[in-house]
Amino acid sequence: MTQSYPVYGRIDGPIAIIGFGSIGRGTLPLIERHFEYDAEKLVVIEPDAAQHNFLMQRDIRHIPVALTPENYEAVLGEVFAEGRGFCVNLSVDTSSLDIMKFCRAQGVLYVDTVVEPWAGYYFGTTDNAARTNYALRQKVRDEKAANPGGTTAVSCCGANPGMVSWFVKEALMQLAVDTGRDMALPADRAGWAGLMQSLGVTGIHIAERDTQARSQPRPRGVFVNTWSVEGFIAEGFQPAELGWGTHENWFPENGHRHETGCRAGIWLDRPGAITRVHTWCPTPGPQFGFLVTHNEAISISDYYTVGDPAAPEFRPTCHYAYHPCDDAVLSLHEMFGSGRQQDKHHILSEHEIVEGIDELGVLLYGHEKNALWYGSRLSNAEARELAPYQNATGLQVTSAVLAGMVWALENPQAGIVETDEMDHVRCLEVQRPYLGPVEAHYTDWTPLQDRWEHFPEDIDETDPWQFRNVLAS
Repeated sequence: MTQSYPVYGRIDGPIAIIGFGSIGRGTLPLIERHFEYDAEKLVVIEPDAAQHNFLMQRDIRHIPVALTPENYEAVLGEVFAEGRGFCVNLSVDTSSLDIMKFCRAQGVLYVDTVVEPWAGYYFGTTDNAARTNYALRQKVRDEKAANPGGTTAVSCCGANPGMVSWFVKEALMQLAVDTGRDMALPADRAGWAGLMQSLGVTGIHIAERDTQARSQPRPRGVFVNTWSVEGFIAEGFQPAELGWGTHENWFPENGHRHETGCRAGIWLDRPGAITRVHTWCPTPGPQFGFLVTHNEAISISDYYTVGDPAAPEFRPTCHYAYHPCDDAVLSLHEMFGSGRQQDKHHILSEHEIVEGIDELGVLLYGHEKNALWYGSRLSNAEARELAPYQNATGLQVTSAVLAGMVWALENPQAGIVETDEMDHVRCLEVQRPYLGPVEAHYTDWTPLQDRWEHFPEDIDETDPWQFRNVLAS
């Protein structure tokens, strides 16, 4: 029996998928399932010739070029000559902002999963402040302020950034119910920020544990991951970065503030992929995570700010706390230990993974119930049943892209938006069938627990959730 899927609307005009790595390939079947469109107008822009046969077997047009500052307008101008359609940007080394601006000028809907710069930016820029996601995001926010409204462009709509911002709102409502507050769903940003403040939430970890594994050991000299290796290396080499909350009473010696923009974030003079933090997820309990920079760390702290951004009454701390799959951890150790990137990259496919889940959620802490983790606990086995061409990590991303596309199609004149600004109820309604178990878990764990008595640390025992205690020494 053939399974039927909800069709969320018709996309008139071309659909261009930029980039056809693990996320592009996984997004394709979701587009095919959930939208009506003219099949001959679907095109994939991807320089890797290895994808050509896969696309040709499905009668999908393939443009085998890499977009550059010199050619992107000509390539996209030819694809979107009729001035409508949908651009799904899932690539690396392409400027999200430039492509977004071009699409909006042409009346083409747009979605991406990250604010990506042109090739060479992450490693060719020597100013660490300029390499932060804060700086990249601020350029998009400046464009939003300069050109409000118009054709919808959804910025940073993957699993994280993206889905996790919707989880924050779900978790806040769960916490409100569980603490006896009869709260209506807030209607705007001020309402959501006020709710978080009133609940006593002082911070949020984007707490993730990926336990997906294959049977054979990782070979030396190969960077193995469950999603884009290039993307992970790029963000891992950026400075560690976080949204900085008003409850913090200590400032890192290697920390730096921003003097312009929303003022919600700080950065550390150290790569994120070797900066460890204490965090908690349901399966492992307490664990180390890497403080890898992500857009949501800044956008969430910004969105929930109360008062003057330069001197706020309330703002939560927010950062990623990522434990990737064990093969990726070993790959990071090898790369940073040798001082060079591996020549070979490998993404674990859904067929070679023999066990494990990707447990991705938000850990809201500091409130009267201590800490609440809310998120998706999707296994690779379940991901294989739900959709082809992707593992659990991929499906958490691609289903968020689908939700972002649906929201944009239903709100075509919303201008530039981040996921914090979207209708989280509608987006999760679209995404939830692909997320496996979505659960809430309370814990009494704090970063002051499970410390080694033999090696005293400089910690703050008056407030267990100070970043001073979260940061691993």
